[in-house]
Amino acid sequence: MSLKASMAVAVLTAGGLLVGCSTPTEITTTDGQTVTSPDRPQVNDKDDFITYEKDGKEVRVNKDEVRRMEEVK
Repeated sequence: MSLKASMAVAVLTAGGLLVGCSTPTEITTTDGQTVTSPDRPQVNDKDDFITYEKDGKEVRVNKDEVRRMEEVK
């Protein structure tokens, strides 16, 4: 395989992995708000917070305030 072909395969594979890593998630809070996060939220059991991204900013919510988190299909 030529160098050009090898590079093309590597770039396409890396791009496919990046697209595949995104897991949009719908977060519903106890007060009824629904937020869609572009990626899976991080759950920190040590301090009981859920962290997710909204409009390019990091948002932290107490786990007790989240009713459910569901992957968007």
